[in-house]
Amino acid sequence: MNERNSISYENTRLADYTYDDSIERGNVDIPFTMLSLLLLTIGVVMVLSSSYARAYYDVEGVTGGNGTYYFVRQALFALCGVGVMFVCSRVPMGFYRRVSFVVFLTSIGLLVLVILIGVVGGGARRWINLGFTTFQPSELTKIGVILYFSLLICQQKEKMKTIKGLIPFAAWLILIFALLAAEPHVSAIVIIAALGITLVFVGGANLGLFIGGAVGAGVLGGLAYAFLPYVRDRISAWRDPFSDLADTGWQVVQSLYSIGSGGLMGLGLGNSRQKFLYLPEEHNDYIFSIVCEELGFIGAVLVLALFALLIIRGYWLAMHARDRYSCLVCVGITTLFALQVILNVAVCTNSIPSTGISLPLFSYGGTALLLQMAEIGIILSMSRDIPEQK
Repeated sequence: MNERNSISYENTRLADYTYDDSIERGNVDIPFTMLSLLLLTIGVVMVLSSSYARAYYDVEGVTGGNGTYYFVRQALFALCGVGVMFVCSRVPMGFYRRVSFVVFLTSIGLLVLVILIGVVGGGARRWINLGFTTFQPSELTKIGVILYFSLLICQQKEKMKTIKGLIPFAAWLILIFALLAAEPHVSAIVIIAALGITLVFVGGANLGLFIGGAVGAGVLGGLAYAFLPYVRDRISAWRDPFSDLADTGWQVVQSLYSIGSGGLMGLGLGNSRQKFLYLPEEHNDYIFSIVCEELGFIGAVLVLALFALLIIRGYWLAMHARDRYSCLVCVGITTLFALQVILNVAVCTNSIPSTGISLPLFSYGGTALLLQMAEIGIILSMSRDIPEQK
């Protein structure tokens, strides 16, 4: 019997975050790997279908009339992402623990940098120009929060039920919120707030403090509504998108037209009508609307079912993690995916105000896709440490 098989599951499931890298590791979790690759493949195909018209008419002035411009770039990033996923799956969890604070501080520094030299788009300064592509530091901040908060929870697990123990988490979150509000980037604030509250709650904070955090998040939402005019505009468009059809309600209405046009079976892959420059961001934030239009209700439900299986499997792996740190990291990454899927679909169906949240593995964006594949690789790395059942 090898060393991995000899590990006692009951004694190590939530052990302290210590690692022996000499212990033989097993294989990656096959169901999680296959679900990830299947969703990635469908996502790349949908980028081709949804972006062809915009790229052909060269609306952004960058494609040169090449209809496959966005697809080729996304496919290349997807191939690189698969490589990144497998590399990250080979790195022991002990390494992620050791570099978690460095990743977190780097993400904070990039948030400061984007305010100073960031690229402006859509009225917000959220991107750093890398020359060959742009990079959104808030995406790195999400994984930075997951890695570092998981470490911090392990370090002071005895204090997690006290207000004093939660002060470091609150202080870091307030700093991040202030930097994101300066861009502004409300959707990232919502996601990072939810991630922070979830990790703290899973890490041992009592229900009262958890409710207090939720109330604090509600207060932040109220402040955003009071002081950020574009937040009020989006809420008005959500409540009655047809009241300002030529401006704030245009995107929402076109998304609803796209979803309604799909019916039960859809118009067929590649046959969307709304992608012909009616629906803005059709290959990015609103790609799910094109999925509904071309694949219909049945196709959209199947895509959501695949995401649901991926998320459920992620939480299953977290429940079987070898140690507390791995468990928390897996919960954080899985929750991140779940939040983005739920919020993106809610935005496309006008269930919540438009927030600019992309659909993981589907929405166009090279650096974001690479980070998502790296996050999947971290979960797969954790899955290799799960003791085999005797």
